[in-house]
Amino acid sequence: MTETDKLFAQPRAQIGDFAFDDEVVRVFPDMIKRSVPGYPTIVETIGLIAGQYARPDSLIYDLGCSLGAATQSMRRHVRASGCRIMAVDNSAPMISRCREYLFAQNAMVEELTPVEVMEADITRLALQPCSVVVLNFTLQFIPPPQRLQLLTDIHRALLPGGLLILSEKLAFADPRTQQNLETMHYVFKRANGYSELEIAQKRSAIEKVMLPDTLEAHQDRLFKAGFSHSHSWFQSLNFCSMMAHK
Repeated sequence: MTETDKLFAQPRAQIGDFAFDDEVVRVFPDMIKRSVPGYPTIVETIGLIAGQYARPDSLIYDLGCSLGAATQSMRRHVRASGCRIMAVDNSAPMISRCREYLFAQNAMVEELTPVEVMEADITRLALQPCSVVVLNFTLQFIPPPQRLQLLTDIHRALLPGGLLILSEKLAFADPRTQQNLETMHYVFKRANGYSELEIAQKRSAIEKVMLPDTLEAHQDRLFKAGFSHSHSWFQSLNFCSMMAHK
């Protein structure tokens, strides 16, 4: 059962770096819904997009799958015959709960795309040929020096005409834009019941482990990784999702 996110509701003497541990996993669905504007739309549309680009008898990757929300969406929408999904995350608690959610989905929905769940570091994963790759709010947690190599590896693994779906929190070069959208993000969180204390403590915990880029930096890196074209398909405040084509 999903718990309400109260991880930062009480004052903490010391605030360590944010980690996807058991404590976070218990409240993650509530946390991400109340923290990321447009998240349900992004997840559902990832399934629709994957359904258009998945090739028959091909592999689909959900890299940094967390609890498998994007994987569940793709399982509902991908109809190409012979496809299978590989959901990968380096958090053991996430992977354990992800398997539970996918098992429950199996009991509720028939004829789902097969999925395998793997605990692994995606920066060290030997990617197999694939038609679709999803990085749904994952790249921002990868150390910046490793991001280009990961995208290059993904581009190399994609089949001709393959697609990367990349969702990220954005930074903005213009200070006024950055301030305005960051302020509105905090307004969004307050409207979803987070207190000033929770917002401040969560920001302190995550600011050293989640390092966002500008849209321009993402597009430049995608071009350097070999992608022929990229564009955003969704933005809500400072959160965006992109498509990058091989």
